[in-house]
Amino acid sequence: MAMETDVELILLEYLPILVFLGIAVGLGLVLILAAVLVAPNDANPEKLSAYECGFNAFDDARMKFDVRFYLVSILFIIFDLEIAFLFPWAVAFGSLSDVAFWSMMAFLAVLTAGFAYEWKKGAMDWE
Repeated sequence: MAMETDVELILLEYLPILVFLGIAVGLGLVLILAAVLVAPNDANPEKLSAYECGFNAFDDARMKFDVRFYLVSILFIIFDLEIAFLFPWAVAFGSLSDVAFWSMMAFLAVLTAGFAYEWKKGAMDWE
C-alpha cells in the first residue's frame, strides 16, 4: 500500500505538465479555429503571384529560371551565418585568446572574399 501512494505522489508531480500541455493544445486549437473563421477567403491575384523565387509556384518543373534569385538567397544565408557566428564572438570578445581573434578574422576574410567574388560576377546587379 505504501508503494501505491509513492507512485501516486510521483504521478501528481507530473500533473502541472499535463495541465500545461492541455492548455497549450487547447489554445492552439482555438487560435487555428479563429483564423479559419476570421480570415478572408477571396484570393487576390497579387497574393497568388510569384514571390521571391521569380516564377510561379505551380508551373512546369522543366522551365528556365533566373539563377540570380538563388544567388541572392545564398548571399542571405552566408551573411545570416556570419551574424550568427559574429554575435557570440563579440559578446565574449574580452575573454578570448589571440587564436580566437585571428580565427574570426580568417572567417571574415573568407566571407569578404566570397562577397567580392559574387559582386564581381554580377550577382548584385539587377537588370
